[in-house]
Amino acid sequence: MKIHAHPESHVVELDDGSQWQIFPGDLATTLSWKPETDLHLEPSRDRVSSHVLVNAADRTRVRVIAAGESWPDGEVKNVLKGG
Repeated sequence: MKIHAHPESHVVELDDGSQWQIFPGDLATTLSWKPETDLHLEPSRDRVSSHVLVNAADRTRVRVIAAGESWPDGEVKNVLKGG
């Protein structure tokens, strides 16, 4: 899948029409993404995200949830603190 739009730093829309919120701790990874970046959506086994977007070129991964959903209470702070 390719990026259709990345209007906000924390939201990405893919060319299949799906929209995803990027985990706050993973935003820096997305800075190198371009419209031609090939991404793969995979289910996550992480406690904070439902899926991961994987950059096919360098295999970097960012945790995501569907746009409009909420991050699990307290988990974002725990993860960002290293908990």
